[in-house]
Amino acid sequence: MNRGEAIGLIEAIGLATAVEAADAAVKSANVRLIGYEACKGDGMSTIKVAGDIGAVKAAVDAATAACAKGRGVWATKVIARPSEGIEKLIYNSETVGYDPPVEPKAEVVTIEENEETAEINSEE
Repeated sequence: MNRGEAIGLIEAIGLATAVEAADAAVKSANVRLIGYEACKGDGMSTIKVAGDIGAVKAAVDAATAACAKGRGVWATKVIARPSEGIEKLIYNSETVGYDPPVEPKAEVVTIEENEETAEINSEE
């Protein structure tokens, strides 16, 4: 999560409604779609977007309007500067479409012993 980046959450009723809401959100404002999370029960899905506060508010408003065409919206929330403590709630394995950054693996270097090195080591 980028420092100072706002988060927008839209709880849509039904996956098709959620997909339409996500489409409206990213088309209406300069936001990044984090992904969606399928809620347990009642067929709700939570759309997650990120960007600057003005863009996130505009995206959530557009998504809410799009939900009215479908089965509706249950709730929305815009968090201006979320605490690092809630990062795990937003960026988690339950979020469909979110690929966590992969840490580069350290390169393993092996040193082969040649005859000269073997002789030096055996003399010690």
